[in-house]
Amino acid sequence: MPGSLTRRIVVLCSILGGLLTLLAGVLLSQSMQMNASLDWVAHSSEVLKAANQTIARLDGAESAQRGFVLTHDPAFVAILDEEITAARQGATQLANLTPDNRRQNARAKEIRILVEQRVANLSQGMTMARANNVAGARALAATGQGRFQMQLIKARIRDFLEDERDLSDARMQAARNRLHTIAWIVALVTPVTLVLIGLIAASLVRRIRKPVGAMMTVMEQLGSGDRDARIDMSMESLEFEQLAKGYNTMVGELASAVADQVDSQERLRHAHLELSHNAEILRERGEVIELLGGMAHRMQAARTDEELAAIIHVFVPRVLADMPGALFAHNNSRNLLIPIAAWGGITVEESGFAPDQCWALRRGQSHFVIEPKSDIVCAHAGPGADHYHCEPLLAGGEVIGVLYLKGVVEAESRFRLTVLSENIASALVNHRLQRGLREQTIRDPLTSLFNRRYMEETLALEIARSSRSGQPLSVVMADVDHFKRFNDEFGHDAGDTVLQTVAAEMRSRFREGDVICRYGGEEFTIIAPGTTAATLAARVDAIRQSIGELKISRGGQTLGTVTMSFGIATWEETMERDGSTLISAADRALYQAKREGRDRVVIDKRATPLRKKAATS
Repeated sequence: MPGSLTRRIVVLCSILGGLLTLLAGVLLSQSMQMNASLDWVAHSSEVLKAANQTIARLDGAESAQRGFVLTHDPAFVAILDEEITAARQGATQLANLTPDNRRQNARAKEIRILVEQRVANLSQGMTMARANNVAGARALAATGQGRFQMQLIKARIRDFLEDERDLSDARMQAARNRLHTIAWIVALVTPVTLVLIGLIAASLVRRIRKPVGAMMTVMEQLGSGDRDARIDMSMESLEFEQLAKGYNTMVGELASAVADQVDSQERLRHAHLELSHNAEILRERGEVIELLGGMAHRMQAARTDEELAAIIHVFVPRVLADMPGALFAHNNSRNLLIPIAAWGGITVEESGFAPDQCWALRRGQSHFVIEPKSDIVCAHAGPGADHYHCEPLLAGGEVIGVLYLKGVVEAESRFRLTVLSENIASALVNHRLQRGLREQTIRDPLTSLFNRRYMEETLALEIARSSRSGQPLSVVMADVDHFKRFNDEFGHDAGDTVLQTVAAEMRSRFREGDVICRYGGEEFTIIAPGTTAATLAARVDAIRQSIGELKISRGGQTLGTVTMSFGIATWEETMERDGSTLISAADRALYQAKREGRDRVVIDKRATPLRKKAATS
């Protein structure tokens, strides 16, 4: 039975890895020893430098002493002190650098003692020279003690340096020897390792190439059409034997599969035709869904009925080609189906029709007439309608609208109509909800006037429009006089009635383009584009008079006369663009009207009330 190729590779690689690890260990050990030798060489160099520095500094100290004795120049004193300090440091450094060598350390300590003695001698001579005892200093020098000390120090340092140089040379030679050893190891082991790697690679290549070649030959035979080609030779390894067995099994199964191929081809052909037909249907439906998706996105984003009608005009004729029609939406307040859009040249009554005039809405399902007298004709279709289709648009059981099509919807178009109806119904519901939500966010719930937030947004837009066009823009601030009286005497419900009545009166008398808002509490704001304060004042005064003539009652109880004060201001280029300055100006005019007696109209900066008689309340 052939052995495992994987096991052979693992064994050979383990041997090779062991050799490389051993080589790396030897090289690392030699490298560390060489680094240690180099460190000692550097240490010896530092010792030699300290010894030479000590001698040089003592010579410098002697020269400085001699110069002071001869010239009495104080500069030599500083030089002497500096040289003595450096000489002492050098002697101390020698002792500190040689604790590892007992002989050299003893010499270093002896040199340090001799240096101290020489320093003492120099200091004694310098002391005499400073005391002007020149004769004593010269006598001390004549004794020759200092010369003897220097000779002794130099002799000791010379011996010290000779031994240190010998030691340094020995350490350098050791480093060279280790470097040579590393070179020899690399030179001998590298070729051996390369040869071993080559032998391993050759063995593996030989054991792989033969079975691979046999398998390639059999595969070429199989590729040329010989389905009986099999691998029957020894593969020399367990892995290739398993691969050959798997190949032979695969070829056997392939031969069995080929035998069934002829029977499958006919079934595949029929399946292909069916798939092609279904793919065409899916493609058409995909195009319709994509088209309807684009329409749905636009309808969901529409904000007005005009935008909704424009979208219907563009997309519905593309979904249901060559089929005229119209879309009707249900108006809850009037309980009528009102036309939103019509296409294909069809004309519809703008007044719309009642829900019970359409059998599709009555039944809650599609209603169509494909030929004369084939079914009941809807009243809204007219007596001459002989082929049309009504598709109800419902949401949660509620009537949303109806889609009226002039023509016959064929079976292949039913999918288009169904998806189209669902999209339009969803869009109409969304449009209705958006319109309701919009009204809720911009309307005051008590008076049904626009609220303060809408007033601020509209005022900023009108200011921008006025600035561009040069047309005037005025604002009216109004306030119900003595409003607290109604709440205190009749209750807050009576106060609400007063606000609702006043709001209805102003809404009926201001222009259609004027924006009437409840500013807060009993205060109101009117934005009047295209008019100045002077022109607007007469109209406001007429409204003031009509409010004063109102007879307000609640629960059979008369609430009394209601009066209002008004302040008017016109926007100028010097004012803030957000409208705050304009509102403040109109408010200032309103407070002036209050101070002057209420129930009057005041224009900002003029404060000229249009009502001549004094207010009575």
